[in-house]
Amino acid sequence: MRILVVEDERRLAAALKRGLEANTFTVDLAYNGTDAVWMAGQRPYSAIVLDIMLPRLNGYRVCAELRRGGLTTPILMLTAKDGEYDEAEGLDTGADDYLTKPFSYVVLIARIRALIRRGHAAPAKLTVDDLVVDPGAGTVRRGDTLINVTAREFAVLECLARRPNLVLSKDEILRNVWDAHYEGDVNVVEVHLSALRRKIDQPFGLHSIETVRGMGYRLVGRVD
Repeated sequence: MRILVVEDERRLAAALKRGLEANTFTVDLAYNGTDAVWMAGQRPYSAIVLDIMLPRLNGYRVCAELRRGGLTTPILMLTAKDGEYDEAEGLDTGADDYLTKPFSYVVLIARIRALIRRGHAAPAKLTVDDLVVDPGAGTVRRGDTLINVTAREFAVLECLARRPNLVLSKDEILRNVWDAHYEGDVNVVEVHLSALRRKIDQPFGLHSIETVRGMGYRLVGRVD
């Protein structure tokens, strides 16, 4: 599940990204209201975490503009402002929830998951042969065996499971699991795929994650 975080304080934005990614979300960042409106229209998000005090367009105006455009994505307003009038204004412009800084990450994650549950049906489980990837619960099973994976490994596996038997390039996986502006070592994809093979394939004598030389990777198997 992909979240758009709109926060102009870059250290806090980076911390939010790390915290959400540790809980199986994929995160895109916007640092001002104008970029937020544009990004929200470019791809579907499961939820938007929106600061109020933003350059160019403040959070209230961003929220109002998105709702006027017909966007129904759940929006959680995150702000240093406190008071019932600020909260009322945020909700009146179309926000679904409101959280004041400083906040607990446990509460933030719980609020986001609750908004997603209320706004949409639970994400469908992804099944390839006896491998079940459950985006709603953030779990992976091979048959009756629960497999412990990291948040990033889960995101890589989910990316492959959403397009079973199709080859995804390394760049596609980076764009979907990291972000379009990732500038680190591209071999990080291979590192996570190797870890996944050790967990979901090797113990079961399987080879469901294939490398297609010169093209990319695919998750193979029967899809019901």
